Amino acid sequence: MADLEKDIVGMLETLGSHGKDPAGGISRFLYSKEWLAAQKYLEQEMKELGLDVHFDEIGNLYGQLKGSKYPNETILSGSHVDTVGNAGYYDGQLGIVAAFLAIKYLKEKYGQPLRNIEVISMAEEEGSRFPYAFWGSKNVVGTAKREDVENIKDADGVSFVDAMRECGFDFREENKGIREDIKAFVEMHNEQGGVLEAEKKSVGVVTSIVGQRRFNVEIGGQANHAGTTPMGYRKDAVFAASQMIYEIITEAKKYGDPLVTTVGQIEVTPNVVNVVPGKALFTMDIRHTEKSALVDFTDVVTEKINTIAKEHGVDVSIDMWMDEDPVPMDEKIVKLIEESCDKNGLNYKVMHSGAGHDSQVLAPHVPTAMLFVPSRDGISHNPAEYTEPHDLAEGVKALMGALYELAYKE
Repeated sequence: MADLEKDIVGMLETLGSHGKDPAGGISRFLYSKEWLAAQKYLEQEMKELGLDVHFDEIGNLYGQLKGSKYPNETILSGSHVDTVGNAGYYDGQLGIVAAFLAIKYLKEKYGQPLRNIEVISMAEEEGSRFPYAFWGSKNVVGTAKREDVENIKDADGVSFVDAMRECGFDFREENKGIREDIKAFVEMHNEQGGVLEAEKKSVGVVTSIVGQRRFNVEIGGQANHAGTTPMGYRKDAVFAASQMIYEIITEAKKYGDPLVTTVGQIEVTPNVVNVVPGKALFTMDIRHTEKSALVDFTDVVTEKINTIAKEHGVDVSIDMWMDEDPVPMDEKIVKLIEESCDKNGLNYKVMHSGAGHDSQVLAPHVPTAMLFVPSRDGISHNPAEYTEPHDLAEGVKALMGALYELAYKE
């Protein structure tokens, strides 16, 4: 255990060399040559550890330490190997490395577990190359749909199917049943926020993943001459949009934590200096740990948006194009992790996740839990993403404690 910090930093750097971006981070997209090289590197590491290793049809990689007493029960841990463009060294690949090292140290200290422990390097989560996310985890639980990806292409016009087959993979047989041996899934991830760092905690024990609703709000006014149209006669789409945005954010602040709301994109037409804007579009992202709160807040801001549109004499359409329910983690596993952290003297905090993860896909099908480690300055999806080696090691210790309780105990 003395070399745990060195081991985890070294393996993250080696894995990160596959897809190293000239801009300083990692760009490792699904079914790219960099992605395939990363999976092949991990495959070799798993084999050298003595794990039973295989790829599934679509490219998820598994390495299993066999159980002695319950060979039909598997405790799964890992994360996704793909990245966003010019990413850091932690998002996704940290969970794979942490699971691998946890199994390595458990094997060295305790030998063969009662149940199988398996590390998974999932093919894809980010949706960075193709307009589809969670391809890896959705194939694990059998919810991925062939028709959703058959006709999609990347920015260079390469089809999803061609890229997949070029790497030696293909679609999962649709009539093939899903695995029934997975009894638990535990994912370690960097927080991608600033809570743990602010509270000086090394580990976050996640109780739920927030639900998300996303909207396009389009305002139709009337484009007109900026010099000859009196203020009282205007149907200014931007003026209406700005008031809507102000009310949305103000209402979110009143609502309080853990609700967060973001207007992240604004488009204006015709977007020139001397024309009253005739059209505006903005996005709205709403997140909360409770479905009822998402619905309630949506109703409140929808009413405000419609009222403002009427006052300004403009048209408005509100398109909700994402509606993902909050996903609770398994209470028994969360409690088990807390007890393990207490027993091992780890400095932890119970918290929720404000970002989406593979765990939210697996949780409706398999008892699931998550662990976080701090992100310096809350930075993620960026080469500046960083977690202190001490905190990385504490996270792996927490993961080891969880896997020990789940796989080595009756």
